[in-house]
Formats: sequence, structure tokens, C-alpha cells
Amino acid sequence: MPPRAATAKPSWLSDALLFAAGAVVATVALLAFANPFVQPEGYYGDAAALSSGSAGSSSAGGGGGAARTFYDDPALAYTVDRPITGWDEKRAGWLRAHPELAGGGEERVLMVSGSQPTPCRSPGGDHTLMRLLKNKADYCRLHGVQLLSNMALLRPSMDRYWAKIPVIRAAMVAHPEAEWVWWVDSDAVFTDMDFRLPLRRYRAHNLVVHGWPSLVFEAQASSWTSLNAGVFLIRNCQWSLDFMDAWAAMGPDSPDYQRWGSVLKSTFKDKVFDESDDQSALVYMLLQKEKGSRPWRDKVFLESDYYFEGYWAEIVGRLGNMTERYEAMERRPGAAALRRRHAEREHAEYAAARDAALAGAGLAETGVHGWRRPFVTHFTGCQPCSGQRNEHYSGDSCDQGMRRALNFADDQVLRAYGFRHAGPLSDDVEPLPFDYPAKAVTS
Repeated sequence: MPPRAATAKPSWLSDALLFAAGAVVATVALLAFANPFVQPEGYYGDAAALSSGSAGSSSAGGGGGAARTFYDDPALAYTVDRPITGWDEKRAGWLRAHPELAGGGEERVLMVSGSQPTPCRSPGGDHTLMRLLKNKADYCRLHGVQLLSNMALLRPSMDRYWAKIPVIRAAMVAHPEAEWVWWVDSDAVFTDMDFRLPLRRYRAHNLVVHGWPSLVFEAQASSWTSLNAGVFLIRNCQWSLDFMDAWAAMGPDSPDYQRWGSVLKSTFKDKVFDESDDQSALVYMLLQKEKGSRPWRDKVFLESDYYFEGYWAEIVGRLGNMTERYEAMERRPGAAALRRRHAEREHAEYAAARDAALAGAGLAETGVHGWRRPFVTHFTGCQPCSGQRNEHYSGDSCDQGMRRALNFADDQVLRAYGFRHAGPLSDDVEPLPFDYPAKAVTS
């Protein structure tokens, strides 16, 4: 009997190989059509049409198939020497054409700061400016604020303290989505990373600046230092453009610049120099009774509360005590939730909880008699880049004061990462224990 032929058994190995090969082919085909690194169709909107000019209107600047906006008007300029009219309608039209960028309403804030385009003359000045910029970037990241840091002198004739006006003007045009532009001098430090701007408080106003109404509006007592032009909010609207045009007209571009210097010095008896500067010009504008049919002051909010901006010489010596008092607040019975570790993205929730606990801990009062952390500490007169400090300040007082304030603020940021500075003037950091500050830090 001839031997029976062996029965061919199905090979599980070959089936597996066939299945794997098929899976690879399918995966390659899938990736070819759905590459995760390629944006979906429509992501770039009309970018292809805009670049080729093949769609929609063929007129210059027509933007292909995109809706025409004020950007397509060749007469529109970003520079302060070219007035803009009808800005409210232009902005509204742009927002209607870009509803995806119009969310947030009053909460849309653009922070603008800047420094000189050349390296600092003061030793260590560039490093200090970098730390000051990091401080602003930290605050903006925690609160969802856009940050524009400018190093270009947009109008060389308007330098030093006047340089901010051309930048703010250009920023308004470049960012029609922003309801507010927030100018912050480079030498200002955010020392309360929890605090949010109370924008609803300013609904009826277009300019918010730290100052004292009694000193500004009582002509007999008016002082050029009755407000500080280093930190302010200005609404992105036609009123503000007109206001900045009038403000700039008192600056170095004006043919009456020298005359304005004399006018300001005679108006403010405490002003010791003849030059027209941005701050005394701002106070002078608010003193005037008329702007057309209404005075400028009707739309200006002078924020005298200490949280908006504080003078550094009154603050830095108290920062250590503020830290101790805030830590004591978190050790109080029932405050365990304030000590809970959390993701940085949850910052707003925990900041609100700490804010609600301040009154119960006796920390709600602001100013030199209170212990609430100042929102902004302004190092007026320290000039960290040029080194040309006010003669009343020593180099050590300014330099150490800035380091204290920056470390004080940085500790609030580092806490979400489990660290803090080893000391108020130390560049070293140390890890925080679980349940800090209920448990002390041990080096």
C-alpha cells in the first residue's frame, strides 16, 4: 500500500505574516490620507487663494476669496503721523469677518512692553531685562493674556518715554481682536501672580492709569507725579487713537515741543526740568476742560487703589513679611485646599480661592498699611539698562530691590513646579515638601 501523502497543515506563522503585511499596507495607506502632522482641509482658510490670487476679486490687496477689511485700504497707516478715522467701524467690520477671533469680549487684552534696540550699557542690565520680561511672560501665561515685547524704535524722533505711543498705536492696528492694550514699562514687576484685572470696573472708561484724583483734578495742588504713565490700560477704540494723537502732539515731533516744555514746567510747580515728557503731558491733558464738547477726563479712570501699581521703595522691604503672612494663611484650620498641589493650568481656580481667603486672614487691605501683595511693583528711577539711576537711589538698593521682587514673584510661579528660591536674593532653588507650607522646607 503506497504510503499516504502527508496532509498539508495550515501554517499559523504564514497567516500571521500575511495579516501583519496587510496591516502595514493599510496603515501606510491610512497615514498617506490622514497624516496627523498635516492640518485638515480648510485649516488655512483661503491661504491658497490668497497666495495665488486666483479666487474672488483680482484687485490689488483684495485678498482673494477673503472678505475685504480695513487692511486692504492703502491709505491706512500704522504710524502716528497718519491719523485714523472711523476706527470703531473698521474694527467691528474686521471682527464680523473673523468671528472665531472675537470671543472673550472685554477680556481680550494685549500686554505691550519694550526695551531699547541696543545692548544695555549697565553691567548685568541685559540679564535684568531678560528676568523682567520673563516675569511678564509668566503672568501672561497664567492669565491667558497675549504679550507683545517690542525692541524696535518705531519712530526714532519719539524716543525714551515717548517711544511707547508709536508702539501702542501700531499694536492697536495689528491687533483689532484686542479690546484693551495694556502698556507695562520694562522696569515694572508683577508681584501678585494671582490678581486679575477687574475689567468690569472699567466698562465706562477708555483709559485706566494709576493716580490720585485729588492731586490731578485740583489745579492748585496738581503735580506732575500725581499719576504714573508707566503702567496703563487703554481701550482699542477711536477715542484712544484721538487721545494718543493729542498726547503725541505735545512730544518731540511737535513744532511746539519747546513751548510745551515751558507750559508744563509753569503748570506744575514741582516739575524741575523744562522738557516736555509723557507723564506731565498726560496730567496736563486731564486738567483741560474741553476735548471738543467733552473733556478727556470723562473717559479716564484714575485707579488709586494700591494693587494697580506700587512704588518699589515702599514695597521691597515688606516682601518677606508678606510671604510669611500668606504662608500663615494657608496653615489656618480649614485651609488645606489652598495647599493642595495642582497643575499650572488650574492656577485661576486656586488664585480665586486664595483671594477669597485674604479677608479672613487679615490680608485684604492694600497699600503701605496693608499686607496684600501689590499687583505691580514699579522700579521708577532705577534705570536697570542705562544705569543712569535717580540720584536718590543707590545701585545696591535698586539692584537688590529688583532681585527681591523678581524672586518673590518667581516663587509664586515655581510653586506649581515644586520649587522655590533658597532665599530672597538667591539664584538657587530648593524643592518644596508635600503639603507645603504646613510642612517647613528643610535644606
